Amino acid sequence: MKELLMAASSFTKNQSGFMMQPQNYSVNDGDGIRTVLFLSGCPLRCKWCANPESFASNGPNSFISEYTIEAILNLIDRQRVFYRFSNGGITFSGGEPTVQLEFLDTLSRKLYNDGFDLAIETCGYFEFNKVKPILERMHKIFVDIKVIDDIKHTGFTEKNNKIILDNIKKMAALSYPVVIRIPVIEGVNTTDENIQKTAAFVKKYIPHPKIELLPYHEFGTYKYEELNIKKPSEDFKRPTGDKLFHLKNIIEQEGVEVVSYM
Repeated sequence: MKELLMAASSFTKNQSGFMMQPQNYSVNDGDGIRTVLFLSGCPLRCKWCANPESFASNGPNSFISEYTIEAILNLIDRQRVFYRFSNGGITFSGGEPTVQLEFLDTLSRKLYNDGFDLAIETCGYFEFNKVKPILERMHKIFVDIKVIDDIKHTGFTEKNNKIILDNIKKMAALSYPVVIRIPVIEGVNTTDENIQKTAAFVKKYIPHPKIELLPYHEFGTYKYEELNIKKPSEDFKRPTGDKLFHLKNIIEQEGVEVVSYM
């Protein structure tokens, strides 16, 4: 730990970022046991978002606190034994972690240089050349494709998906370890057509293509109430097990592997 803090000493006094409560002992966000760092801020406004508190990137609220680099390194150091014996590590999530670019760059560089296994969960909506050095440090990159149709994507997230799909192509061209995630939501993206077209895109552009299906949940509803934000539509539902099995078959028929970190 002494070496880790010394390496970061020139940054810890002045450099900090805003995050939700870190989550230790996670087994759903990459290989092994992991610590998930939820950086606040996001360019999308998904109408079903489970972390609406993350919309703010530049200040605390009842869910967001300011963390220094040193505080995060201290937290991670206490979890080393779990990473070592499970082949785990650290996952950057959000919100959208690339919104706080300088903070993410510094933190990921320190952890990468110290030999930690790193992963990132991203919506894919970022300027590629600015984020590229960070992506090159990742052992796994999870990218959402929420809806393949641009018009529908804009309606559900307030952003089109051109940048997202272009960034996925760029990552794939550089052989980055990409896993595509689909948040599976009845009322949004569970049609056979959407899943088939998404799988066809993944098959076309990503070597060794992989998709993970993430069933919708309502765990974050209480946050909307506390933040006085309009709740997600009651039309948004969790898919049944049979529906997930059906969608899995569609994906596999396109030649894409369905994986799970749940």
